[in-house]
Amino acid sequence: LEKMTDLVAVWEVALSDGVHKIEFEHGTTSGKRVVYVDGKEEIRKEWMFKLVGKETFTVGVSKTKATINIDAVSGFAYEYTLEINGKSLKKYMENRSKTTNTWVLSLGGTDYRVVLEKDTMDVWCNGQKMETAGEFVEDGTETHFSVGGHSCCIKAVSSGKRKEGIIHTLIVDDREIPEAVE
Repeated sequence: LEKMTDLVAVWEVALSDGVHKIEFEHGTTSGKRVVYVDGKEEIRKEWMFKLVGKETFTVGVSKTKATINIDAVSGFAYEYTLEINGKSLKKYMENRSKTTNTWVLSLGGTDYRVVLEKDTMDVWCNGQKMETAGEFVEDGTETHFSVGGHSCCIKAVSSGKRKEGIIHTLIVDDREIPEAVE
């Protein structure tokens, strides 16, 4: 593998199936464009006459749409922006923090990243969609699953405040896990 000499941008995108690294090479003399997702080449274009434009590809298990926009700023300077599902990365991540909860924990020396998609109540752990069992309990719902032989439960309880909505808590082996900030 030749050295990535034209590497101009690197982004980290947190999706339900994990955090993905997107790297972009742009040869401003040759017009070369190369997109890597998690180290794997997704797009390679040599000798592009037009130096500005966009490259669209997918990321992760759910094939999330991603677009790199290449814009000329001034002279020979370029700006590279990443859009996820048609939104700027910043807007996408802000919106994602409203629609998902993420917990990072270590069990028996193994690190786990658990993600709850609030709209579907799907639970993901280290890139795998988990088998879950949901049940109604006195004060809300519980979604049960297991990770590495440990029993896990996501409790959903109303905050009692309209603005806050529902509070989701991950409990592993009767221990509450603090939510991660991504």
